[in-house]
Amino acid sequence: MSALQFPKAPSDKKALEEGSVLSPRFDPAGLVTVVVTDAADGMLLMVAHMNAEALALTLETGIAHYWSRSRNALWKKGETSGNFQHVVEMRTDCDQDAIWLRVKVLGHDATCHTGRRSCFYRTVGLSDGKAMLAGDGSRPLFDANQTYLKLV
Repeated sequence: MSALQFPKAPSDKKALEEGSVLSPRFDPAGLVTVVVTDAADGMLLMVAHMNAEALALTLETGIAHYWSRSRNALWKKGETSGNFQHVVEMRTDCDQDAIWLRVKVLGHDATCHTGRRSCFYRTVGLSDGKAMLAGDGSRPLFDANQTYLKLV
């Protein structure tokens, strides 16, 4: 558990947009959206969410932590797979309702739970008036079925 606290976002727009205090604007569920890219080549790796605790732990440890909406739990990226995301730089947008992490991924250099480098491994297009998905040719860098064995 982190002791780091974030002040409520200021009501003054100039203070929010130009000030020097991180005061993230968490949504009604207590989350802020996080965009994650590779620090070396800029590839989009994933989009996730952080609550205040995940954001504080990320700042304090330098390793990305997130809030899993599906598991309703704090999640240290790489804890199971070994593909830790070391934060090289953290930025926030103008109104502090989104975070951008530039990371170096250790381990297999994979971010996605499917074993791929990026969660964005499919393209979207139209075919006969239907929205369709097509793979981008990327292959898993590790066997996700072995890495994420579920205990019964």
